[in-house]
Amino acid sequence: MRTILRVLVNAFALWLTTLIVGGSGDHGVWIVPINTESSGYLLTLVLVALVFGLVNATLGKVVRFVSIPLYILTLGLFGLIVNGVLLAVVAWLSELAGFGLRLDGFWWGVLAALVLSILSGILNGLLGTSRKKDR
Repeated sequence: MRTILRVLVNAFALWLTTLIVGGSGDHGVWIVPINTESSGYLLTLVLVALVFGLVNATLGKVVRFVSIPLYILTLGLFGLIVNGVLLAVVAWLSELAGFGLRLDGFWWGVLAALVLSILSGILNGLLGTSRKKDR
């Protein structure tokens, strides 16, 4: 249940991120829905959040492990670049699917990753989904 709630929280944070970072036209970060109905837009947000979670859990762990020296050298700021790359991977995967996340460029992805991590951290903290399960 907590996993489903975290995916929904991340979908909401992704929606807020597209509102904040999304520019007018083809600049920034935006969502291309499956269809033009509002249910298609919501389904697209949830699917992109799910794909981002899967990419973050698999590829993200490998990239973070390999880049430990850069994390140490930059005092953790390299994490923004890693998250931007992972967001670009999600955009690439969703472009292959024909719907989903679109990025105008790499630095838009880094900015979106920063905003997304701040928003999802705040929302997970408020809802208590980031806490470990009490046994």
